[in-house]
Amino acid sequence: MRRRFTVASAMVGALALITLAGCTTDPNVTAPTEDAATEEAVEWFDQELYDKQDAERDVVPEGPEDQPWLQYINAEFVDTSQYASTGAKKACFANASISNPWRQTGWITMNQQLQVLQEAGAISEMETRDAQDSDDTQIADIDYFIEEGNCDVFIISPNSTAAMTPAVERACETGKPVIVFDRGVETDCPTTFIHPIGGFAWGIDTAEFLIEELEEGDKVVALRILPGVDVLEQRWAAAEKLFDEAGIDAVDYFTGADPAEIKKIISDELAKGDVQGVWMDAGDGAVAAIEAFEDAGVDYPVMTGEDEMSFLRKWKETGLTGLAPVYSNFQWRTPLLAAQMIFAGQQVPKEWVLPQEPIPAEEVDEYLALNENMPDGHYAKFGGEDLPGYPQVWEDRQMP
Repeated sequence: MRRRFTVASAMVGALALITLAGCTTDPNVTAPTEDAATEEAVEWFDQELYDKQDAERDVVPEGPEDQPWLQYINAEFVDTSQYASTGAKKACFANASISNPWRQTGWITMNQQLQVLQEAGAISEMETRDAQDSDDTQIADIDYFIEEGNCDVFIISPNSTAAMTPAVERACETGKPVIVFDRGVETDCPTTFIHPIGGFAWGIDTAEFLIEELEEGDKVVALRILPGVDVLEQRWAAAEKLFDEAGIDAVDYFTGADPAEIKKIISDELAKGDVQGVWMDAGDGAVAAIEAFEDAGVDYPVMTGEDEMSFLRKWKETGLTGLAPVYSNFQWRTPLLAAQMIFAGQQVPKEWVLPQEPIPAEEVDEYLALNENMPDGHYAKFGGEDLPGYPQVWEDRQMP
């Protein structure tokens, strides 16, 4: 299926890419090509990957029941005995950025997990270089770590997929374990690749929910953050496929996560007629979308947002019919725990697929209570409740 959007919508997204990349759940900040800013030629729908992620939604994860960051789906384990050794190890972390609330929440959680492993004598330190959403900077960061020669394990959250692949391969050539998480690369050389199920699963969860709640012919406005981001594009590709099949009239716009733009889009669509549903590829701007319905004095839509606290709170306040999909933020703990396992010679999944379960209406009160004093940009399923500093460190947004 070919993704469709208007030239005007694409230009909004292209212009917003550099300045607002930090507003997405998982942005790939590579600037779009000229072609991407007109009519997108990339085929984002991948039936094989769609089917894989669709099936994984129904798999009961294996691993500790109360530790989803250590659970895994359909894992094939790899032998790590060649890395087994005693003593605390130095981790070198090449991070894409901490430029948005999702990454900031994860970064805090990761550093609190680091404290636990330092106290246990598993990790001596974690030297981190932040690429600030730049491919070139992250490539230089990885090469710096390689040339420095003091890393026992490389942990990499890639800024983008293709551009980072050669640098990741160079890290693999050192013979040290390499752990990639969040976004992938085009090589299977890392010791393990850690990620939630993925964008297609998000798109299926959200579209199926809206289709169940709506009727054929109803209108859904899809609010999208940026073009050309694989995880986000896959979310919409899956949803668009299902909306088409169900006869839902879905129209999509890029917003740049700008509340004013979101309100304008919703207001313009309401001026044309009723809007029964709102679909989002990330929670940013969800409150603005809801407020547009309030301003127009019309009924709330059926809506999907995200497990960001601002959406959950507005959802509870309004009583609308909603769903909060999740791109598991607790994955930021897993790379350091994987490093501990690797140096203990324990097997780890080659592709470590973490659970990715939306928050339905019946669980909203639970997550609101658990995160009562967290800021609006916090993510409810961050999975750090058992770590030192909870809840104060996350409440205060103390960036390490």
